[in-house]
Amino acid sequence: MDLGLADRVYVLTGASRGLGFAAAQQLVADGARVVLSARVPEQVAAAVEALGGAERAIGLTADLTDPGTPERLVLAAREQFGRLDGALVSVGGPPRGTAAQISDEQWRESFETVFLGSVRIVRTVAAALTDGGAIGLVLSTSAREPLPGLGISNALRPGLTGVAKDVADEYGPRGVRVFGLLPGRIMTDRNRELFAAAGDPERARAEAEASIPLRRIGEPAEFGRVAAFLLSPAAGYVTGVTVPVDGGALRGL
Repeated sequence: MDLGLADRVYVLTGASRGLGFAAAQQLVADGARVVLSARVPEQVAAAVEALGGAERAIGLTADLTDPGTPERLVLAAREQFGRLDGALVSVGGPPRGTAAQISDEQWRESFETVFLGSVRIVRTVAAALTDGGAIGLVLSTSAREPLPGLGISNALRPGLTGVAKDVADEYGPRGVRVFGLLPGRIMTDRNRELFAAAGDPERARAEAEASIPLRRIGEPAEFGRVAAFLLSPAAGYVTGVTVPVDGGALRGL
């Protein structure tokens, strides 16, 4: 199936590794070009090299708490590749802990990064896109069902689903699509950290797998393929929704 991604250009935040990088790999494999951002310069450089270098990818060291980051990314895409067709917005997981355990400072820092940083880039990219553009937000199944010990995620991710719906309504008449992705248990560094925090990583993984109808942890590439499809013209009539990529773990209809 031709997704229509050839020579299209996408900005991906938090994409030097994990789910963002998996999506970048799939976009590039299908002919797109990407602008990556993350906070660690060495990781950004390694990701760009792995994707094939400047002909297919460029990277910026950037932090979503910086209000200037969204404009920098839009400008970089246009200067390097001459166009912008969309974005995949991903941020690192916030600190672990229940809502009652998290300090005020952790709440503030997480709001600036996870919530406000995402809102800034969504509205900036949406304003820059034309008919056929698409924006995806990498959220979590916590947007629908709270996850034990992840109070900040349980609070902020549902709010971002509302933002995605609101922006989808506003920019839909211009032909710009906005959607959310709800990854479940996928074997990224973040999930390895969560398993390790349980004290017995193997047991924690086995318990997690037992709760998933497919009885396994997902692979990053499985998420990346879904993200690439939804960003592509092939998904041109999909907007304003949140799509689980979780092996069936969410129980709601």
